[in-house]
Amino acid sequence: MSSEQDVSQKHLRVAGLFAGVGGLELGLERAGLETAMLCEVWAPAQAVLAKQFPDVPLEPDVQHLKALPDDVNVVTAGFPCQDLSQAGRTAGIAGEQSGLVSHVFRLLKEHHPRWLVLENVRNMLVLDKGKAMLHLVHELEALGYSWAYRLVDSRFTGVPQRRQRVLFVASRTEDPRDVLLAEDAGEPDESNRAKDAHGFYWTEGLRGLGWARDAVPTVKGGSALSIPSPPGIWIPGNPVGHRIVTPSITDAEQLQGFDKDWTLTEATADKKGGRDRWKLVGNAVTVGVSQWLGAQLLNPGEYDESEADRMSDSARWPTAAWGSKGKRWRSYVTMWPRHRPYTHLLDVVERGGLTPLSHRAAAGFYSRTQKAKLNFNEEFLGDMKQHVELMDPASDLTSVGPGSSGKGSSLYNAA
Repeated sequence: MSSEQDVSQKHLRVAGLFAGVGGLELGLERAGLETAMLCEVWAPAQAVLAKQFPDVPLEPDVQHLKALPDDVNVVTAGFPCQDLSQAGRTAGIAGEQSGLVSHVFRLLKEHHPRWLVLENVRNMLVLDKGKAMLHLVHELEALGYSWAYRLVDSRFTGVPQRRQRVLFVASRTEDPRDVLLAEDAGEPDESNRAKDAHGFYWTEGLRGLGWARDAVPTVKGGSALSIPSPPGIWIPGNPVGHRIVTPSITDAEQLQGFDKDWTLTEATADKKGGRDRWKLVGNAVTVGVSQWLGAQLLNPGEYDESEADRMSDSARWPTAAWGSKGKRWRSYVTMWPRHRPYTHLLDVVERGGLTPLSHRAAAGFYSRTQKAKLNFNEEFLGDMKQHVELMDPASDLTSVGPGSSGKGSSLYNAA
């Protein structure tokens, strides 16, 4: 490669479509890329982008975007997942929200970036027997793109959040396999995970739990009704009444790799009990994941295709694959490109901001566990039962710990 080509390769300018609060773009910037344009339709997210990327042009709606900047050579699109996620409506790639990805293809017909980066939920691989993935692949191959994708777990970047997302990279001129598939650290040894905190979904309990040792399960944007539902955390060493707690919104931001109060603006402060901020954080890309991806875009590795197997047209979409011109191969790389130094869960969350799970939420969860056929940690169930009894408004137990007034107070609130 000539020096002129080398400079061009190193200077990557990004157009971020469906930018949300900029998780993709922030990570890419940390890796050395430059954000040239952002596009986002939701007003609360626009307010965050205007605050955090004040010098970057912000377009209001991809449906009205006529063209991409000429000097952009990376296009990112964390397109809406509402119609793809299990927590959403699962209408599929043609749903009202997720179908907006068609505007990415429209723009690519006139602008040919070096790299296209898509990101979405794991459910995209299996929804409607994989038709969402098939649609993406067909559209991009028709435009002359080769592609690769990989399911990654955010914990590989060191954050204590078990968040699995599909990274999809495509190019007309470069090899996306060298970006996504060249590195594989293998499944981690979790023996170094702490045992002093476990994350779970208090909204589940019948068929699933989302159990995570020294981590929380995926931080979500909220329920189907957009009601915030932060994951639960069991801390067996805490005072009685504060062993079953939930993290704060600033905890969630840091679990996603953002700075504290990244999503705090005049437009999001104290609105709807924090609903907007939880939705913004839950829909974001973990910053460390996009930072790794940015480093790979700048300095791709060398993928060994001998590890892959040819896929039939009817095969299910695996956790990693690549292809072009109607042909597909399955890759056996894991969800762990690297093993970054791990930050323990209790070193991320602020102990003074943890809130005891409400009686209603705890009682509903505990009731479901009594009907489920799942295997639960007996000590956890004992603490949950005790928590339900202490938080009961009809209980004579009015205190749930030293320095606390009970009934939903923050941990060590009066300390």
